[in-house]
Parts: sequence; structure tokens; C-alpha cells
Amino acid sequence: MLLGRVSIDFRLCGCSPAPASVTPPLFDQGGTPRRHEQTRGSHVSVRLLQFSKRKESKEMDTVNKPLLSRRQFSARCAAFGLSLPVISATLAVQRSARVLAATGAASDTAGRTVRFPDGTTVPALGQGAWHLGQGRHPPAVEEEAVHTGISAGMTLIDTSGNYGNGRSEQFIGHAIASQRDRIFLVSKVESNEVSGDGIARACEASLARLNTKHLDLYLLHSPVPSAQFSGVVAAFEQLRMAGKIRAWGVSNFDTGQMEDLFRVPDGQRCATNQVAYSLRNRRIERDLLPWCAQHNMPVMAYSPLGGDNNLVVGDRTLAQIGAAHGCSAAAVALAWVIRSGKVIAIPESGSPAHAKENAAALSITLTPQDSQTLATAYPGPSGAT
Repeated sequence: MLLGRVSIDFRLCGCSPAPASVTPPLFDQGGTPRRHEQTRGSHVSVRLLQFSKRKESKEMDTVNKPLLSRRQFSARCAAFGLSLPVISATLAVQRSARVLAATGAASDTAGRTVRFPDGTTVPALGQGAWHLGQGRHPPAVEEEAVHTGISAGMTLIDTSGNYGNGRSEQFIGHAIASQRDRIFLVSKVESNEVSGDGIARACEASLARLNTKHLDLYLLHSPVPSAQFSGVVAAFEQLRMAGKIRAWGVSNFDTGQMEDLFRVPDGQRCATNQVAYSLRNRRIERDLLPWCAQHNMPVMAYSPLGGDNNLVVGDRTLAQIGAAHGCSAAAVALAWVIRSGKVIAIPESGSPAHAKENAAALSITLTPQDSQTLATAYPGPSGAT
């Protein structure tokens, strides 16, 4: 709301304005310029000021502009008083916005991208490749599904050296060959490969199958004893310094294992922990998810639709919410998983149609009522924060 300028007659308020400096008139009554005299010590300098009557007339019009009457002044003060609540409300909204920004609270677009500790930003929705390249669907269909997902913004792709004994990596390497620069590529090393130079050898094998010079993220697929954490981290750091990987992380670690990892040298360089998380599996909400958030570490959620034997896509509640948003039940379930902006979901799509359905989650904002309905249908674990 804009407030008009108010001229105040201090005589009406019973106040005395601050004294103004007095300047002699520049013209006499006949319009002839006066001589302006300024005395400093014994010297008197005389300067003839040339002003046009036209300029003087404009200035005098401004000076002689009538002041507000008492009634007008009172009316404008009343209007200003009425505007104070509006101004206060506006300031309150601005303060709230600053607080939300400072605390990192979720916004309407919080679930669209996720930031790793090193500042790298990735889409909150990627693509898994557990079964790809292994004959579940025709290779051309699976490749088209991957391309469809990439075009829809799902440019993070997760695979592993042990998926189909390397066939998944070979398939992904072929599928992304023409657009590797667009992809954030994730693969994994197995816990039984960490001894000696096993991690380096496994990484070289994955790079060869994927036909790439580096991995964007390399994960330890499952935990090893805490006593081996130091050696694992050192091997990952050597690969990172050599440019073979850009970052490293872990998978299937619990909170205690994460704390042990952070105690070893360079353990805090861990970029993520990949774990199971879905509406049907909310166990990490009790302690692991809050721990990762506290340490500025995103979680990567595998099986975000519940996994092969526990899929949620046929649920009536999800279908009803999806109908309201014009999307599938799968998209609703994925939108729920990535709702906080601190979780990356990696669903697998064997067909272009499913890839499109999944990608819709990037444009869905669940309402508070949606969230409450889902919380009732899929309660979180006891003790979750």
C-alpha cells in the first residue's frame, strides 16, 4: 500500500518546526536581481545571481502551495493509522519468508532437486537399473525407457557391478553413450571386494563396462565391519584424487555405522547413504533420516515404490490422490518420498510409459490434506520425528 506525502502545519499541531536558514530574496519587488552580499572578516564579495522570473515564479508557486487544513491533516493521519495493520502484516510475511529461507524449510519446489555436501545439485528423482539389461523387457524398450526418463529430467542413473553380473552396467553404458555429459552416474562396489586393492580394481571394471572415464558417485553397496572403514575411505579418496570418481558414499548403513564412519579420517566426505525408503517402509524416519539431515547429507531411496513384492501402485488411496492431481498412483508415491528436498528416489522403469508416469512426480506438490491422508494410510514408525 502506498502512502501519500503529507505536509504538516506545525502551528496546527502546537509544535514549533526546526528553524530554517534565512536567505535574502533574490529579486526586488520590481523583478530586478538583487546583489547578494556575503561578509567574511573584512572582505565583502559581491556576486550577481542571474535567475529568470520564470524560474522564480515556479519556485514561489511551490513555496506558496497551501498547507493542509486541520480537518485534512486529521483525515490523513487517520488513513495512515488504518494502514498500519496492513504494513505490519506485510512485514510479518517478509520476516516469515526470511526465517523459512534460513532454516531450509521445505517449499513448493523443495522436492525437485537435492544438494550434496560438496554443492553438487541433482534431480530428486533418478532412475534405477537393478533389472535392466537382463531380459526382463526387450532391450530396445528398456533403452527407450531410459531415454524417456532422461528427457523428463531424471538424469541421475544408479547401477552396480553386481546387477546381473555386470550386464546392467553394460546396458546403461550403451544407453547413455551419446549423452554421458548429461548424466550423473552412480555405481557400487561390493563389501567382499574391499580387501587390498579390490575397490580400485572393481572401479576399473565398472568404468570399462559403462564405457566412461569417471563415475559421479561410487558407493559401498553394503556395510563392512567398522574396523575396515578407514581402509575403505582411504581407497575411495585415492580414486577421487585420481579423477576416477567425483564423490563416494555408502549403502544400507544404519545410524551407528554412520557415526563410526564419521569418526575415521575423511569419513565426513561421505556424500550419501542409499537405503530402502517408501510409504510401506518408513523405518529410517525413526533415527537415520534425521541424522542424515543433521549432517547435511541427502538419503538416496531405493525401492521407493515398495519393491517387487510390496508395490504400492495398486493402492486405492494413492489412486484417489493421483486422480485429483491428474497423475498415477506411482507418481503420488514418489512425490511423497522426495517431498522434503533431502531424499533422492531412484525408481526403475522398464517401459517408456512407466518412465513418464514416474517423472510426473517432479511436478506434483502434495497438499497438507494429501499428506495427512497418506500418513493415516501408511503410519510412520513409533518414535519417528
